[in-house]
Amino acid sequence: MSAPPPATGTPITDKRQLVAYLEAGCKPPGAWRIGTEHEKFAYTREDLRPLPYEGPRGIRALLEGLVARFGWEPVLEAGKPIALTKDNCSVTLEPGGQFELSGAPLETLHETCDEVHTHLAQVKEIAEPLDIGLVGLGFLPKWRREDVSWMPKGRYQIMRAYMPTKGNLGLDMMLRTCTVQVNLDFETEADMVKKFRTGLALQPIATGLFANSPFTEGKPNGYMSYRSHIWTDADPDRCGILPFVFEDGMGFERYAEHVLDVPMYFVSRDGKYLDASGQSFRDFLDGRLPALPGELPTMSDWIDHLTTLFPEVRLKHFLEMRGADGGPGRYICALPAFWVGLLYDGTALDAAWDLVKDWTLEEHAFLRDEVPRKGLETTFRGRPLVETAREALAISEAGLRARARLSPSGEDETQYLGQLREVLASGQCPARAQLEAYHGRWGGSVEPAFTEEAY
Repeated sequence: MSAPPPATGTPITDKRQLVAYLEAGCKPPGAWRIGTEHEKFAYTREDLRPLPYEGPRGIRALLEGLVARFGWEPVLEAGKPIALTKDNCSVTLEPGGQFELSGAPLETLHETCDEVHTHLAQVKEIAEPLDIGLVGLGFLPKWRREDVSWMPKGRYQIMRAYMPTKGNLGLDMMLRTCTVQVNLDFETEADMVKKFRTGLALQPIATGLFANSPFTEGKPNGYMSYRSHIWTDADPDRCGILPFVFEDGMGFERYAEHVLDVPMYFVSRDGKYLDASGQSFRDFLDGRLPALPGELPTMSDWIDHLTTLFPEVRLKHFLEMRGADGGPGRYICALPAFWVGLLYDGTALDAAWDLVKDWTLEEHAFLRDEVPRKGLETTFRGRPLVETAREALAISEAGLRARARLSPSGEDETQYLGQLREVLASGQCPARAQLEAYHGRWGGSVEPAFTEEAY
């Protein structure tokens, strides 16, 4: 997320303009790209504390180091750097200082992994002289909310005030979670719907495979993916599995109608965020928004509003797969590989849809509730969910093989699924392995996670 954009474009006067914006994401398969986003926690190595924004060993110092050494361009808000841009990538900050790379839209997973490794190498080069560490986990394992500093971004102050009115864990989501996600394209409305439905159905599989958040404030929390559980008690208006996606009539217009019914957070004008929390975009279309009486929205307002929804799959000009915990470097490339294999080859997409098309809404809800707690050990339709995960991974592998995108050394993209093969062979997601270490060689401490899962 960057600084507030200016209100641009002609005023929106018809809902069809909003639908057309979503529809404009359609692309021929030759133009499909892969955009990977991953977040990580930064901390001072001697005491493992999350970084503040200011100070010689703060988040701002990391940002300014990347500008000075690697030529990133700063994005300022109220005169402070809160993001960076370069080569169609951006470095952004989550509310608690989680450091995120929003990658460029790239053609192959080989390019994606090169981008990830370059980014991590650059950040480490700035961090190491400051004795700052970076760790890949789904939830901050040691510290309380009160121990985490807020980043100086206007939209976060509005969300900070509003979220506790809607759920109990929204501030935990903002301050103490990390994720890795992939953004993928679609060809037509029908292709979008099929990918949306398949992606939503299989998000619990991704949650189980990447589950990596079993600790809260130094103790086991009873979950494999506490990060995933947090979203169930953050804001019911803007989170969840979206049952309407599986109903007849799903398409761009139906999704736009859903977005219009989600309460707003803010509007941005003249470089500032104005509090519109709880107000209606439908009223905005009629010039009746209390935050801006008499004004009509522009397309930048609609784009902003789209970013304030947090379902397991999110539609913009592309589809975002949002169900996975953040993890160490060996898992980052595996997440886009899993979804590209499932969704970017027609035969694989058909097979993936066949795997889930008869699942009921009650079963979707069951998996959404159970997998955060039990991971791939969840029993589904009379067998462990890990068996379904094996079927999904086999489909993904076949899809990547059919894509036949080779690296300069002649390897195809299936190499990036290796970590997931290990998870399924052992039956252990990252969280289960960490819990065993906690009760064994870690001696009841979560502190070794900061080194063993570090980049």
